[in-house]
Amino acid sequence: MSEMHTGGCHCGNLRYQLDAPLRDIAHCHCSICRRTSGGIAVTWITVPLESFKWLAGSPAAYDSGPTCVRFFCSNCGAQAALFSRNSPETMDVTIATLDHPELAPAVRHIWTDNRLPWLHLDEHLPGEPGETV
Repeated sequence: MSEMHTGGCHCGNLRYQLDAPLRDIAHCHCSICRRTSGGIAVTWITVPLESFKWLAGSPAAYDSGPTCVRFFCSNCGAQAALFSRNSPETMDVTIATLDHPELAPAVRHIWTDNRLPWLHLDEHLPGEPGETV
């Protein structure tokens, strides 16, 4: 059964779709996500790579480390997706860029060893000190 979801950046230059259920959603607390997004945490969904496609625009890409490429809008700067060479069959997509992020609650935390000590967010969810790929 198909479950189509769409999203895009703030200015509308980038649009994407994913044909996958909204599960495996995690609040990431790593310092790289904080610095690349400017936020205190980034919430991601991991979907099969073949379920994700860009509909409009060409994202800019940034190698944020030896294994990760982050895709963002070169106009408004919105971070939309991340590809990890450690998991080449998947794509991570930022929940905040979905057209309906309210449909995608997080189910866990990752990189909790880097969590800001004053941040209290969905404390009832399980957490991982790193990330289980």
